[in-house]
Amino acid sequence: MEKLLPQNIEAECGVLGSIIIDPEAIVQIADFLSAEDFYRDAHRTIYETIVQLYEQREPADFITICDELERKSKLEDVGGASYITSLINQVPTSGNIEYYGRIVERTSILRRLIHAAGEIAATAYDEGDADVALDKAEKLIFGISQNHARSDFSNLRELLGDYMTKLDQLHERRGTVVGVPTGFTDLDRLTGGLQRSDLIILAARPAVGKTSLCLSLAHNAAIKYNQSIAIFSLEMSKDQLVQRLLSMDAAIDQQRLRTGWIEDDEWERIVYSMGTLSEANIWIDDTAGISTMEMRSKARRLQAEHGVDLIIVDYLQLMQSSAGGKRNENRVQEISEISRNLKGLARELNVPVMALAQLSRAVESRTSKVPQLSDLRESGCLTGETLVYLPATGEHRRIDSLVGHSNFKVLALNEQTGKLEPHTVTHAFTTGHKPVYKLTTRVGRTIRATANHKFLTADGWQRLDALTVHTLIALEALPLRSAEAEEQTRQRAQTQQTVSDTFWDAIISIEPDGTADVYDLTVAEQHNFVANALIVHNSIEQDADIVMFIYRDDVYNPDSERKNIADIIVAKHRNGPVGEVSLYFQASQTRFRDLEVTPQAEE
Repeated sequence: MEKLLPQNIEAECGVLGSIIIDPEAIVQIADFLSAEDFYRDAHRTIYETIVQLYEQREPADFITICDELERKSKLEDVGGASYITSLINQVPTSGNIEYYGRIVERTSILRRLIHAAGEIAATAYDEGDADVALDKAEKLIFGISQNHARSDFSNLRELLGDYMTKLDQLHERRGTVVGVPTGFTDLDRLTGGLQRSDLIILAARPAVGKTSLCLSLAHNAAIKYNQSIAIFSLEMSKDQLVQRLLSMDAAIDQQRLRTGWIEDDEWERIVYSMGTLSEANIWIDDTAGISTMEMRSKARRLQAEHGVDLIIVDYLQLMQSSAGGKRNENRVQEISEISRNLKGLARELNVPVMALAQLSRAVESRTSKVPQLSDLRESGCLTGETLVYLPATGEHRRIDSLVGHSNFKVLALNEQTGKLEPHTVTHAFTTGHKPVYKLTTRVGRTIRATANHKFLTADGWQRLDALTVHTLIALEALPLRSAEAEEQTRQRAQTQQTVSDTFWDAIISIEPDGTADVYDLTVAEQHNFVANALIVHNSIEQDADIVMFIYRDDVYNPDSERKNIADIIVAKHRNGPVGEVSLYFQASQTRFRDLEVTPQAEE
């Protein structure tokens, strides 16, 4: 005999009857009980009406509830005025409403658990990868435990109400940091702190201070502001991070800590700092080569057991997109997938995630070593006259005419099937004025691009400056003249390629072609698009809400007048201003702090 789902109709009636008797009683349950928690549709409809009246500052008594239901043509659906009267007769007092509400909430959680169990069982039967199935199961259970009851849409009225409450709080706290404080005055003023659900990319060349800055930030947030910080360190061990944190807090040279050369008067500072750090909510995981799936699982458990305010990942390029130590052959696409997953983690846990990233060597080849967004992107850029096909309208548009637009579709190559499919562009943008090269193929296709733009070759995605004459690159298969058709057939025969939407063609020339304004697109899912009938890669920094760079002039110029000064460049800020902040870098303690007018000399 099939069991009924967990429910308690009497408790549901008790909640509704208590509110009708005493409309003010709703304040005792409104913060934890929602309409979706009721088992009966009629009760759900009545509770929704009561909540709406409460939000409108109107009493939810027998007359107003019946009138509102009648106005919505729902009174008969819930059983009529007689049923509303029966709810009143079932409870003598509203004094037990919270108890009734907890019963309704508990049975609702049990029903969601049963529903999740069914989904988990179906996933286990259908999903061949145990790690993927386990991740999906954890996500379902975590969603219930965190009371993240998801729906397809949220009504704008509800969103505006929540935002008004938040705006009122911000007004009361105006001038203060509203996100997770970094502890750096000017940086907090620029960003307002690190905001919930944001993905922050902190990028620099090696040995400039990425780890030092994130640890200084973690130390400030945990010690000064009592924030809970999770650090996933893929490069350094737990012991190394502890040594750095102790050096920062005790203000003792890290090298002397490492070698044990500690003065007698420094032991007291070390013991005091150990006491301070032991009280800090800093959690460290040093799993090498951790996958995004494993990281999500650990972060969920930490959030559920202890709470997390900020997650730091050091660093992005050392992560893997899948479990089991297997790297995707297309590393560019794998890094893009990792960044999307980190953004998803930030949204799921509703905390900021800061991911450190290593910049490309393009920085070293320029006269100016100041980092730019294009140093972080793996793709490069195309000149303005490049034609992009829009399948929705059947037209070819210049890429420079698409700047500022989004949510339109372009053709992208599905590398698994070899088919060209429509995929959404989330961002079209200009990246500046740069040197470009003209690439020409045997059948006459041409394109002008920067040296770091990637093209699909028979050996995978490669930068333009790594290509040579005779390299085979992927082209869109168009209705061609007879000579081009013969070339397609010949190239397919040589490479044993089956008929698809693309074919391989050999490069016959790559030549410098001056400088030009250049542009790029961000394409969802496949992360490539068709430009001038060639298959090219897209930008991968689109998932970040904030992109920050570290630049230290004394790294490149030993005689610099700005010794020990680091410029933190906020180059992208999706919801706020960009700008530049200067911090003082104390190398002996690998610590950043606010820049003083006259910084203290290092000992």
